[in-house]
Amino acid sequence: MVGTILWGIIGGAIVGILARLLLPGKQHISMLVTVIVGIVAATLGGVIADWLGVGDTRGIDWIRHFIQIALAILFIWLADRMFSKRTPPAVPAR
Repeated sequence: MVGTILWGIIGGAIVGILARLLLPGKQHISMLVTVIVGIVAATLGGVIADWLGVGDTRGIDWIRHFIQIALAILFIWLADRMFSKRTPPAVPAR
């Protein structure tokens, strides 16, 4: 049980960091948010892969990992939109 949770955290952190590297542009969220989003995406991606019947195959589960990284990219993009502290561009005075 503890090992499963530990591997979930480590795998989720790796998925989140990979997704952040693959997402074009600069993200304005912290690494902690990236890791948390990666953990959520890895967990949800594993559940979806199991539901589709491709979660546990012989060898490396490429389809499961692709689903996890795709979800992490989407979630990091959404988190960047929701949590970033960007200010809108200043409107020049006339």
